[in-house]
Amino acid sequence: MLKVSNLTKKTPTGEILKNISFEAKDGEITAVIGTSGSGKTTLLRCLAQLDKNVSGKMLLEKQELFSLSHGEIGLVFQSFNLFPHLNILQNLTLAPILQGLNKLDAEKKAHELLEQFSLKTKTHRYPGQLSGGQKQRIAIARALIMNPPILLFDEPTSALDPEMVNEVGDIIKSLKNPKRVIILVTHEIRLAEKIANRILFLDHGKLLDNIEAKQFFAKDKSKLSTKAQKFLSNLS
Repeated sequence: MLKVSNLTKKTPTGEILKNISFEAKDGEITAVIGTSGSGKTTLLRCLAQLDKNVSGKMLLEKQELFSLSHGEIGLVFQSFNLFPHLNILQNLTLAPILQGLNKLDAEKKAHELLEQFSLKTKTHRYPGQLSGGQKQRIAIARALIMNPPILLFDEPTSALDPEMVNEVGDIIKSLKNPKRVIILVTHEIRLAEKIANRILFLDHGKLLDNIEAKQFFAKDKSKLSTKAQKFLSNLS
C-alpha cells in the first residue's frame, strides 16, 4: 500500500499541492482527475521522485519513496519519451542495464514484454516507425521491465486517437497485480470510470474527494464535493 500524508508542494508564487493525504491499495487502480491546473501532474511527479522539493510523507509499505531505486517506480510519460535514435529493444533495455542488470537478462525480459504486448515483430524498429498506440505500448513495457511495485501513468491516452483509448485502458487494467499500486492521471473521464477502483478529485491543489469509483460515478452525487459535482455536470 502507498500512503501519502500531508504532501505539500510550494513555489515562490504559492502552493501547488496543499496537504494532500490518501492511500492507494495494492491490486487497485487509483485515478486522479480534476480541471487543468489542479495539481494532478505535479502530484504524479512527486510520487515519481522527479520533484523532491516537497514536504510531507510518501510511504510504500512503511518505506520512504525517496529510498526506492528508479526501477521500483515505473512511469509512463504523456508523450512516450522514447529515444528516437535507439531501436525498441534498446529503448527497453537501456535503463535496466544502466541500473546493473545483466544485458542478456534485460533483453530476455524485453522480449517477454514485447511478446505480451504483441510487438515482437517491432524489436528492431525505431520509434519513428511505429504508430501512436504502438509507442504507448512500448512506453508501458519499458515502465514494467523491472517489475515495479508502483506504476504511474501521466495522461496515457492524450496523444492517441480516440479509438485507441479503450485499448490502452484494457492494457492498464490487465496490469493490476496484488503486489502493485497503479495510479493514473487522466482527463478521460470514461477511461477512469471504466478501469479505476478509486477516484481522487483535485481542485487548485486540494484533494476534495477520495472515494470509490462506483460512488463517484453513481447517479446520486450527494456524497461528492460541490466542485466535483460541477466538474461532472460540465462534462455531460
